[in-house]
Amino acid sequence: MSDNTKHDVIIVGAGPIGLECAVRLQQTGRRVLIIDKGAVGQTISWFPRQMHFFSSNDRIAIADVPIQTLDQQKATREEYLAYLRQVVIIHKLNVRTFEEVTAIDRKESGFTVTTGERTYQADKVILAIGDMHGPRRLDIPGEDQPHVSHYFDEPHRYFGRRLLIVGGKNSAVEAALRCHHAGAHVTISYRRGEFNASSVKYWLLPELKSRIKRGEITAHMETVPVAIDPNSVTLEPVGNGTSFEAPADDVLLLTGYVADNALFKQAGVPLEEPDDMPVYDPDTMESPVPGLYVAGTATAGTQSSFTVFIENCHVHADRIVAHLTGDAAPINGHGFERPES
Repeated sequence: MSDNTKHDVIIVGAGPIGLECAVRLQQTGRRVLIIDKGAVGQTISWFPRQMHFFSSNDRIAIADVPIQTLDQQKATREEYLAYLRQVVIIHKLNVRTFEEVTAIDRKESGFTVTTGERTYQADKVILAIGDMHGPRRLDIPGEDQPHVSHYFDEPHRYFGRRLLIVGGKNSAVEAALRCHHAGAHVTISYRRGEFNASSVKYWLLPELKSRIKRGEITAHMETVPVAIDPNSVTLEPVGNGTSFEAPADDVLLLTGYVADNALFKQAGVPLEEPDDMPVYDPDTMESPVPGLYVAGTATAGTQSSFTVFIENCHVHADRIVAHLTGDAAPINGHGFERPES
């Protein structure tokens, strides 16, 4: 089916920066369509329930719409998703959810954007598809068993059970503490000898270290899993050492997530090593494909060290609008050069 409407801009991705780009462009009178293969804020929707953001509310607010929370604290996953829905309603954004873009083809008259359901026409396209499309798999035996997950949802299901968590950054640390408080018997396997304080919320790490010291949480540092069985995980020391069995009824593999840059490749946008970062002009956010822009954390590819977050991507929307309207490109946008976290 073909959509006969000619859109000024199609944005692929209905996350925070995709929505912010849409608002800024609509304010210049442009007709904007947003398409996402999932829900609004899809990546955030699979964050753990009641997770609090690293960043203060003013730094993750978009499109000049303030975030108000019940306790005046940092927003939870649920509060931020409600906030994103409110932005869509307030600004009357045209969003098509659960429709996956499969191809972007540049024509003389603009772009043809193809999904599984329709084809669309647009003068410009913005790819704001994020950087966390799927889990970083370990590719070890037993990884796909029912009691193994790459996503932490909420702690209740682990009450009274032996839970082994693989990973040592913020997601793993937060899951370990929440599940411990919910009555799980928690063990952590981490490939490094120490937890990196810059990768963990500052208020979590002291408690984790204290509980490990008191034996309330077990930590096998400098180990990696090599196999998962129904009741245990085989851990192997990094370097020299003998592998051993760690008992586990459930396993959380919180080892990070990777980007899916297939759409960049299909559209002809070159990628740079080592993180498969799309090539773009940082002053305008335009890729080497004329009229095709990149915004949000998608600019970073698969981040090996997280430096690109919501809060230092606001300027992407400003730069794209400036390029399309012929204005001078802003340097620092809202002034958030680096994430608060």
